[in-house]
Amino acid sequence: MDWRRVLAYITGTVDEELLLRNEYLAAENRILLEQLQGRLRLTDLQRKTLAEIGYRLGRKALAEVANIVKPETILSWYRKLVAQKFDGSKARGVGRPQISPEVETLIVRMAKENSGWGYDRIAGALRNLGYSVSDQTIGNVLRRHDIPPAPVRKTKTTWAEFIRSHRAVLAATDFLSVEVLTLGGLVTYYILFFIHIETRKVVIAGITQHPNERWMKQMARNVTMDEWGFLKNSRYLIHDRDTKYTKSFQEILESAQVKPVKLPARSPNLNAYAERWVRSVKEECLAKLILFGEASLRRALDNYMPHYHEERNHQGKSNVLLFPKKVKSRPDAAIECHQRLGGLLRYYHRKAA
Repeated sequence: MDWRRVLAYITGTVDEELLLRNEYLAAENRILLEQLQGRLRLTDLQRKTLAEIGYRLGRKALAEVANIVKPETILSWYRKLVAQKFDGSKARGVGRPQISPEVETLIVRMAKENSGWGYDRIAGALRNLGYSVSDQTIGNVLRRHDIPPAPVRKTKTTWAEFIRSHRAVLAATDFLSVEVLTLGGLVTYYILFFIHIETRKVVIAGITQHPNERWMKQMARNVTMDEWGFLKNSRYLIHDRDTKYTKSFQEILESAQVKPVKLPARSPNLNAYAERWVRSVKEECLAKLILFGEASLRRALDNYMPHYHEERNHQGKSNVLLFPKKVKSRPDAAIECHQRLGGLLRYYHRKAA
């Protein structure tokens, strides 16, 4: 038997059958596509399958059977498939390794607290703490946090830095207005007070219904008098833009070597120490009383001021008494309660020895 003839016959039969199958599938595919409306959506897995088969089939044959998309599209899918296989970008890092959040927070803190420290100075301070960070990395960190370099930071002083640097010679002033019941109805009294920023000591300079220029000039003379004036050790006085602080008032202060620092408009937070005292005296004393006449107002303030300074713990100063009384008492002595304004203000202490 001639095996070559038999093999040729079988091969021809198979090729003819495959051609008929392909022709049928192509015709069926065209009919199905004609029934579809809109764009055909393929998943990534379907694109991968078509790409692998289309590449093996070749561009010429693919042009005859591909009806869903163009042959170029299928081949481009295959090229992307090959590129993904050899893509190692996800496995490798980019640039230097990132520093820890702890070190980054420390860099920002050092830059904010030390306006004159440059990148090298901060790097040296970090090295003292056991961290090795380059000056370039420090610069990148500060830029991410919108912190300018040292030459720019040195020319800018924040309000908090100004307060912190000058608190020993810095005082503030403000007005406290109180409604008092009189025979003629409610009358507004204005209380001018001064507060020393570092010690939180407060003095009431005066109480009046009419804080005119003449009265303000006298108040300025009182607080700047030699030896016992409240501002004798102060060099700066913070106040708002109230028109009660007249030009003559400021001139008297300047003649006593006290520089008035006028705050921007509508910025009560910049005079926070004075504003906090106003809140304290109102909430703890004045708001709980019905004041009848000026004498009643003065009596309330005369009781509150020693309570504020000697009997009230100040949370802004580590929750201690500002100026505690120097009274000797035994640790096991009886506890007494000292009352002011009928028990409105109370102070607990050990009985004196």
